Parts: sequence; structure tokens; C-alpha cells
Amino acid sequence: MPETSPIAIKSKKILASAWGSLTEYVLGVKRADGAPVQLVREIYDHGSAAAILLLDSERRVMTLVRQFRLPPHLNGEDGNMIEVCAGLLDGDDPETCAKKEALEETGIVPSSLRPAFEIYASPGSLSEKIHCFVGFYDAACRRGPGGGLAEEGEEIELVEIGFDAALDMIDNGHIVDAKTVALIQHAALKGLLSTS
Repeated sequence: MPETSPIAIKSKKILASAWGSLTEYVLGVKRADGAPVQLVREIYDHGSAAAILLLDSERRVMTLVRQFRLPPHLNGEDGNMIEVCAGLLDGDDPETCAKKEALEETGIVPSSLRPAFEIYASPGSLSEKIHCFVGFYDAACRRGPGGGLAEEGEEIELVEIGFDAALDMIDNGHIVDAKTVALIQHAALKGLLSTS
């Protein structure tokens, strides 16, 4: 006999719909002790994404990007974030999206791509799932200047950095983007600079 879900969606109301949608959900939840509870949650949905850490394992460097992000700026921080390449799937499969974003943002087409993991950066309020990859490259993989797409308002600076320096930048708070931290630490834990 199938178990009944302890979660029941009682109502759903779209609060805003533009680039993404903000929806208010009213949930009926049954606690572990059986007591019913009603919760209200606002969820933002703009689709899921792919992200790719570009590694040159021979030179022990990675290519990241720096671009302006409004939310950190609104929090009183420097909005120019250092990140891995990433973008919304927009109908593409995750691997195709990761390769496309790498080319658009950095001008690099990785020679090989390895799936890393999937994460939710903020599952309490965002429905976005990020499909994360590691892409390996060398000098022959460069196909263009990168910099993003002007028609999408992108102005992206390429940042090539040593692997050890990137780990230090996580420790000292200069790299704080969740997907970037997770991918760099994944590469360190898996020893990905010695193989491709």
C-alpha cells in the first residue's frame, strides 16, 4: 500500500511573473507527531541551470569569470562576483548548456567534460537545480575572446587563476558564489588536476 505524502498543497497563487515567477504556496503539513500544520512559502522559479568549472590540469589553472550581480550589491558588498561559467538551460540539455556557456563567456570549448553533481543553491526559496560539470581545456581549446553576449547585457571579464590561489580565495572570502565554491572544492577532493 503506497504511503500518503505528509505534504498537501492547499493553494497556489502567482504573485509576480516576468523573467521568472514568484508563487505563494499554502501547504498542509503533517508533523512527525501527527499534528497538522499550515505553512506559507514563496518560491521563485526561473528554470534550472548548468555550470562548468574550466580546468587546465597541466598548468594547474582554471578560467573563471567576473561579472556584476545585483543581489550582493544590494547587500552592501561588491557586486562583481568571481564565478564559474553558468546559465539557464532554456530548453537545452545540461551538457549542451554548459558547453554553450563556456564558449559564450570565455571563448573556450573544453576538450572533455565530466559531470560533477547537481545542487540546489537555496532550496528554501528557489526551485533552480544546477547541473555542475568540470571541463578540461588547454591553449588549443580557445575559439574566441569570450566576454558574454552584449544583447543579454553581459559584460564578463575572464579571470585565469592558479588552483591553489582559488582555494585561498574561498578561504579569505573573495570567492563566495555557492556553485563556484562547490565545484572548486569538488575538483580538489577528486584530484582532477592530475587527470583529464
